[in-house]
Order: sequence, then C-alpha cells, then structure tokens
Amino acid sequence: MKKTKTFYDKAIALAAAGSELYDRGWVPATSGNFSLRLDDELALLTASGKHKGRLAPTDFIAVDFDGRPVTDGKPSAETLLHTQLYKRFPTVGAVLHCHSTNATLLSRLLADSGAIQLTDYELLKAFDGIDTHAGSVAIPIFDNTQDIAALANEVDQYLLEHPECPGYLIRGHGLYCWGQCLDTCMRNLEALEFMLHCELEMHRLTR
Repeated sequence: MKKTKTFYDKAIALAAAGSELYDRGWVPATSGNFSLRLDDELALLTASGKHKGRLAPTDFIAVDFDGRPVTDGKPSAETLLHTQLYKRFPTVGAVLHCHSTNATLLSRLLADSGAIQLTDYELLKAFDGIDTHAGSVAIPIFDNTQDIAALANEVDQYLLEHPECPGYLIRGHGLYCWGQCLDTCMRNLEALEFMLHCELEMHRLTR
C-alpha cells in the first residue's frame, strides 16, 4: 500500500495525541498503542516499541482488520485488540490504549469482581447515549495474557452482548477505549480516567 496524504494526516494527529497522553503520565516508556480507522478494511496503528511521547509520522503502519501489515514496519503485539473493535463496530473511528497508574492498580485490586461499576458520576454523560448521572456503567476486567488472539475473541464476545460498553481493562495492564473519531475517543478516555481515579481514591479512603 502506498502511504497517502490521509495516512500522514492521521499519523500526525495520533502523534499529537500521544504527546498529550504521555504528558499526562498515561503511556510511560513505550507502553500503550493508538489507532485510527483508514477505511472499511484498514487501520493506522502505532508500530511496535515506539515511545508514545515522541511519535513521528513514520512510526505508524497500516494493517488490515485481521492484523496483517500492508505497509513496512512491525505492528504492535496487541494489534488484534484494535482491529477487533473496527470489525465489531463500523462507527468506531479511533482506539486508544493507555497504561495509567489508575487503570493498572484498579484492574489488579478489583480483578476478582470481573468489572468496575461506575455509578452516579456526572461524567458518565461524556459517553454517547447517556444523558443522566443516575445510572451505572460496567467496565469489564479481562485477565492478562500473551495470547492476544484469544483475548481479542473474549473481548469481542463480551461486546457482542454489551455493545454499549465504552471501554475495558486488562488486569495489571491498562485501559482500552474507543470512539467515533479521535476527539470523541480522547473525551471518553479522559472521562474514564477521571472516574477510575475517583474509584481508586474511594478504595483507598474507605479501607
């Protein structure tokens, strides 16, 4: 595949997002990965092992929805966790995966519960389709594994039954969230991180 202007425009946008997320402390070292939908068959994804605070347009590759690269470069080991979302939801245009302290600690502390219930938060209204704080959103926690294909299938089965889910955690690992575009995805991520921080503080203060 030839890298088009659209490829580079999206790469520049994701690089800028990566710099912001690194400054927030949500993608330390080379952790995390980001992607944007290119079309109905391809996505733009961060290449493996890149520092997310210093991304250049050349640090991205295009992959098909089966995770196969169609431009030069080594795709992230977690590519299928991105492309599975583009397959499942035609409206998803962006996926962000971060390794914040909040997400990492809570996914370990509450792993046995299987999910974190975000209840009665005003910021629940950041998610599309929610117009009141008076409700609860479940953020599932999946066990960490190096078998990414199996994990992608497990996540996909969950989302088949819970299509309203705005994100998920991997135990001891981090948070995945998505949105119709990069701006929406960044908004969802910021809302999730705020509520996860609140949950972690509540856990600490009530022990």
